[in-house]
Amino acid sequence: MKKITALLFLFFACTALFAQVEEQKGLEAITIESIKGQLGFLASDWTEGRAVGTKGAYMAADYIAAMFQTYGVKPFGDQVYSRPTRAELMAGIRPTASKSYFQNFSLIEYEPGDEQQLSVISGKTGSESSIEFNFKTDFYVNTGSVGQSGKGGLVFLGYGFQDEEKGYDDLKKVDLKGKIAVVLSGFPGHRDSASVAFKKFVPKDRYAVSRIRGRKYENLEKAGAIAVIRVRLDIDPTQTWASNQIYPVKGNYYEADQALNNYYSTRMMMPGKEVGVSLPVFSITQRVANAIIAGTNVDFEKFEKEVAANPVPKSVELSEKSIAFKTTVKSEIVKARNVVGFIEGEKKDEFIVVGGHYDHLGKHDGWIWNGADDNASGTVGVMTLAKAFMATGKKPERSVIFAAWTAEERGLYGSRYFVEKAKENDMNVVLNLNYDMIGRDAESDSAKNKAGMSYTKANYRIEETTKQFIEKYKLNLDVSYRASDRPRGGSDHTPFAAENIPVFYFMAAMHPDYHQPSDELNNINWEKMLNIIKIGFLNTWQFANSDDWMKTDAEAEK
Repeated sequence: MKKITALLFLFFACTALFAQVEEQKGLEAITIESIKGQLGFLASDWTEGRAVGTKGAYMAADYIAAMFQTYGVKPFGDQVYSRPTRAELMAGIRPTASKSYFQNFSLIEYEPGDEQQLSVISGKTGSESSIEFNFKTDFYVNTGSVGQSGKGGLVFLGYGFQDEEKGYDDLKKVDLKGKIAVVLSGFPGHRDSASVAFKKFVPKDRYAVSRIRGRKYENLEKAGAIAVIRVRLDIDPTQTWASNQIYPVKGNYYEADQALNNYYSTRMMMPGKEVGVSLPVFSITQRVANAIIAGTNVDFEKFEKEVAANPVPKSVELSEKSIAFKTTVKSEIVKARNVVGFIEGEKKDEFIVVGGHYDHLGKHDGWIWNGADDNASGTVGVMTLAKAFMATGKKPERSVIFAAWTAEERGLYGSRYFVEKAKENDMNVVLNLNYDMIGRDAESDSAKNKAGMSYTKANYRIEETTKQFIEKYKLNLDVSYRASDRPRGGSDHTPFAAENIPVFYFMAAMHPDYHQPSDELNNINWEKMLNIIKIGFLNTWQFANSDDWMKTDAEAEK
């Protein structure tokens, strides 16, 4: 018995020692020189800002695939077939199938066409009068991906705002089917920080305002609205529609005869299997707004003040008021591709996905948005983790996929496509690590070591493991942890979380160079980036080789 006990002790001691050695080998493969070299190319002018579908993006994707191949990471993209020559075919050689490093898909890029129509109709049927307004004089429209036309009665919905937790819902008890929603931008009290409503509904994080806006239109469409009229009381929208530009246009980094072209002047979407019509959203001038409410009891400014002081919905149908509209769209297909490699584990059909987007805002009017931090830094993190996994010399228990996503800046389309295909193929994805902007400091970060980690709340061991490794290896990181049931935001962990796949996500900081041409290599905090890559490796290596992290808070309470 003593001999068996001693042998078991020796076995477990050796196992722990080997695990320590493998971990150390992986860490040693993560070097400043390596990340500087990779980031130097990805964020160079040669890749021209890596906008989805461009030559620069394809060059960056080829480079990432070449690095995966160099490290020995296997391809995990689309099936491809060899093309034997005629002589080879005559000799009996036939096409063979293999995997590539690229996952190809198409996107629809679209923008409003030249013809847009908007008419405000007043009066009872049979005695109606109509006012025809002009595009870019009295209104602008964010169209769906296809042209649409329609006519519908109007419903004023306040802000179109919903907060179930705090008992406020502008859509409650309102029939929107076949109607056109008239909404104010923002949320109750948003222009009065001293108001009751502002204090009650003010967003708690930097992404919340954009989430409010996005969910607002989604919810209006689900409720049956066929279009949205957006009213802004705080600005004059005609300033952005004017045909002339006052010389000179002053940007953050330039003066010119006209403003630089905007990467977001066009929109993108996946073609899908259905038309997927999205609501046309009309932004209007004050005189269109006044034509809409003329003869009704609605007063936008009065409503805004009342709801700020007493946040109670006052949605109402505007009787004898309707709108007719027509939108047209210019569109084209853009080819795009993710770069995907993997290391097969002992469990061949159980996957951890390590990802980050490699696309950025491209090149416009001679200016290049190189996106050194956003997100060449995260892409280098993914490649370096692949290198470190291979350097361990051990096959992990779980298979690990390493992915560089495209089209994140256009709507997370690369990661969405991967998750959709994984779901169709019944892939067992158990965890996602997302790297996005891991190389910079916030202006308030005097110690230059702060970073954030978001993760799925139920998997509490993710935070514990991170803290343990930071302490064990004395990594100079001051991490703030944010746990939520389904972590959301404008990054590529979101499609995974939406499918109830646990995630953890590192981001170093927001900074003034975000989405500016000044997001360059000279601003990178190399030590912080190195340490974030190291903690990502340590965590992922642990998670790929153990089950302990999978315990949820519900299980811990038993």
